[in-house]
Amino acid sequence: MTAWLSFLVVFLCSWSLRDLVVEACTCVPIHPQDAFCNSDIVIRAKVVGKKLMKDGPFGTMRYTVKQMKMYRGFQIMPHVQYIYTEASESLCGVKLEVNKYQYLITGRVYEGKVYTGLCNWYEKWDRLTLSQRKGLNHRYHLGCECKIRPCYYLPCFATSKNECIWTDMLSNFGHSGYQAKHYACIQRAEGYCSWYRGWAPPDKTIINATDP
Repeated sequence: MTAWLSFLVVFLCSWSLRDLVVEACTCVPIHPQDAFCNSDIVIRAKVVGKKLMKDGPFGTMRYTVKQMKMYRGFQIMPHVQYIYTEASESLCGVKLEVNKYQYLITGRVYEGKVYTGLCNWYEKWDRLTLSQRKGLNHRYHLGCECKIRPCYYLPCFATSKNECIWTDMLSNFGHSGYQAKHYACIQRAEGYCSWYRGWAPPDKTIINATDP
């Protein structure tokens, strides 16, 4: 009986831990510009290989990448060869396909290694809008001193001159919204920040008093 109870306790603990891990990855929506500015490394790359590393309780996936272009991180790591992520998606690990797509990958550097995850901005390159590509090349960098404040409920107002109000959460969620796809928050004269839409046509459905 004692052995059975011990087995039952271990089983229940393992089951509870597994459930906890499955539900562990939760990410706060972030505008692509903030994802860019908050990252150590931003690159366009093609995955050419992968290897499961036996470190940590669940392992780490190491992707070998062919770097096509770097947008941020020149002074930290001029060339990226490997990208590391948790092997399990439940721990926010990303799944990238080998020898198939070019990806935009953002990440942080820790002990000389580039780490990324589901809460970082990563996307197939051909799914990025023209405005997002222009943001990566120039515009996002111009707005790194600005603050993008999410608006979940109306009314929303900027509380300082360097804020842009992000309203995609009113109708969309995360990167899929119109402002995320087509707008950058740019610092202008005297430190004021406002949305800049670039080549995208005006969208009258966006609710934002600071829209130029």
